[in-house]
Amino acid sequence: MTDHREIDRIVTAALDEDAPWGDLTSETLIPADATATAELVAREPGVLSGIDVFAAAFRLVDARIAVEALAADGDAFDTGAVLARVQGPARGILTAERVGLNLVQRMSGVAGLTARYVAAVAGTGARIVDTRKTTPGLRSLERQAVRDGGGRNHRRSLSDAIMAKDNHLAVLTAGGRDLATALREARERMPHTAHLEVEVDRLDQLDAVLDGGADTIMLDNFSLDDLGTGVQRIAGRAVVEASGGVSLDTVAAIAATGVDVISVGALTHSARALDLGLDVVISAGPGASGAAP
Repeated sequence: MTDHREIDRIVTAALDEDAPWGDLTSETLIPADATATAELVAREPGVLSGIDVFAAAFRLVDARIAVEALAADGDAFDTGAVLARVQGPARGILTAERVGLNLVQRMSGVAGLTARYVAAVAGTGARIVDTRKTTPGLRSLERQAVRDGGGRNHRRSLSDAIMAKDNHLAVLTAGGRDLATALREARERMPHTAHLEVEVDRLDQLDAVLDGGADTIMLDNFSLDDLGTGVQRIAGRAVVEASGGVSLDTVAAIAATGVDVISVGALTHSARALDLGLDVVISAGPGASGAAP
């Protein structure tokens, strides 16, 4: 679960963007003492992610609004399922509605897509992980959504691990410098707790990268045959990650080559927001003692 302080920071920014000087429509049309009950309803099947984020949108607008979760993050659901119930001042519910929906729809879309990838590699031992190809400002939430869908997280940021990609290697070996030596020298400068991952795009780079002491080797855009060869040549001396050209159509065959990890940028950069709606089911006008239909 994402830290509540992080959730509040992200949701507050979204609310400030959506209603920078208040909700003119609700404040004009809706009586201040009107109340309502609304339900979060699934318009299509999926996997839930972000129920705490959804609830935070209403809490941060008006602490009197109560959100009852009727499903938990990671739960699969069918069309028509009621996932949460929202009760309280109508103005606040209407003000928070769009932000709450935007975030839970986005997160549930990521979770559902991740679950499909995880199901496709079931039984192979390969892990499905995300990448840094996330929506700016929403990385924490999208990483949670990947976990809710059964996937795993790659490094969170540039500060979390050493990952030498093709452009790093081009600079590192400029002037004919030996790659293995350059990597060994880099390891000497690394904190002892750090992890070194190196991306390669050709089989003939493997020996140098292994000699350089890589903890994880990413085989980028390899053919299936070359992935299998790479796994055999690495032979357990490093974690093997496959990346590039991964889709729901190809991921099972990639997993069958024996790689340990498959990183999938599409989990976050190509996930479609799930169709969820917030339907008012009971409303009470000013001074009402009971609920009106």
